[in-house]
Amino acid sequence: MPTLKTLTIAAAATLIAGLAVAQQPATTPANGTIATSGAPATVAAKSDSAKPDSAKKTNPQSVSLYRPAEIDHIRPADIRGLNMFEPPKKSTVPFTGFTLSFGGAFTQEFQGLAHANSALPAVTNGVNANQLIAIGHGFNNAVANLNVNAQIAPGIRVAMTSYLSARHHQESWVKDGYFLMDESPIHTPLLDALMKNVTLKVGHFEIDYGDDHARRSDNGNSMFNPFVGNSILEAFTTEIGAEAFYRPGDAIAMLGVTGGEVHGQVTGPGTRTASVLGKLGFDTKLDENVRVRLTGSFYSNNKSASNTLFTGDRGGSPYYDVLENTASTEQNNAWSGEIRPGFTNKVNAEVLNPFVKIGGLEYFGSYETARGGAFAEPKLRNLRQFSSDVVYRFASEKFYAGARYIALDGQMLSKVYSDQNVNRWQLGGGWFVTPNVLAKAEWVTQKYNDFPANNIYDGGKFNGFMIAGAVGF
Repeated sequence: MPTLKTLTIAAAATLIAGLAVAQQPATTPANGTIATSGAPATVAAKSDSAKPDSAKKTNPQSVSLYRPAEIDHIRPADIRGLNMFEPPKKSTVPFTGFTLSFGGAFTQEFQGLAHANSALPAVTNGVNANQLIAIGHGFNNAVANLNVNAQIAPGIRVAMTSYLSARHHQESWVKDGYFLMDESPIHTPLLDALMKNVTLKVGHFEIDYGDDHARRSDNGNSMFNPFVGNSILEAFTTEIGAEAFYRPGDAIAMLGVTGGEVHGQVTGPGTRTASVLGKLGFDTKLDENVRVRLTGSFYSNNKSASNTLFTGDRGGSPYYDVLENTASTEQNNAWSGEIRPGFTNKVNAEVLNPFVKIGGLEYFGSYETARGGAFAEPKLRNLRQFSSDVVYRFASEKFYAGARYIALDGQMLSKVYSDQNVNRWQLGGGWFVTPNVLAKAEWVTQKYNDFPANNIYDGGKFNGFMIAGAVGF
């Protein structure tokens, strides 16, 4: 007879993958349309003899499964947003007046991970702080985003994202709110010519450092991540400021200035300076089936009271409680499986991101260096992260399989200047049940090397499987 664990896993997979299957026909064509009858079904069918001679069969009509576009210059929240790194510059939605649009993104995960370590006991008041919490198989809490967009003028929209449910912020939390301007509100020949290639983003927003943040899971929005987990060192934050994009043809250039922190502050002016960030690269199609993109980005902050470039993810990790001690809680230990280096007062980082797509085969890489620390440390520390993934999409890109390897090396612990290493393998695949629904799974294994014997990560490792269902619209 099957074991209880097997039945639990099967039930989880059935629940998540079946999120929308029950509402769909047996086969959905690759073009995202379904055939429906031109007239509603009657309550009871009449017999053939009762049909009048003039009765005619209605022809099936094609109905799209894609949400109609309402807002211009926006990344779609469904399968159409795959591998889109910036909102499109080209206008595709005519302006017909003020338009308000609501959207959402939801993710539910089932976790089957195990962990272990070999750290020496660190006992205080009879409690061993290096003893790992017991974990088993089960559902993680569902996470959800609310997306609000308003087209307030031609080429000008206002965007706001809220976390309705998140691992860290379990109360509703506004992630960002900003203006995106692709046209000038004042029309002169000079400004109109300039805005043909320029985009301005102003407000409190997810900064455009690197390309990985466009493929990662953002709380409830996990449609664009081919895997379940994100990076080990997570370069993701929101800050207040402005970014200017210049995109003539296939070239990409961006320069931004922000306040350098996730919160606006006016106190302690001597403890903070502005952050400067930039990006330069290109994104081109060599032919119909070959796309090549390469960008380099930098971020620089020389003084901050609380910089969050590597600690700004308020959603949290999908790997619940791995390598956490017995006092772990869902909210306070929300970043299990990630490394948060504590570069709170100074950080400089650079990253190179290549992306190549040949037919259904995709390669994405990330080569990153970072240097930073806290005021209390006698000198700065260095980190290097290498990430590489290969994904193959098939059956009109409704299905995919892929593998990712990540290696983080450097001085990850405050006031410890010897190098540590954390590496991870992820093997996974997914199925776009509809353009708005993704079912995916991965096998993950992560190891921690060269940590001090009295650190909880010494000899640490976790491995197992994750199953996830995602909805985006």
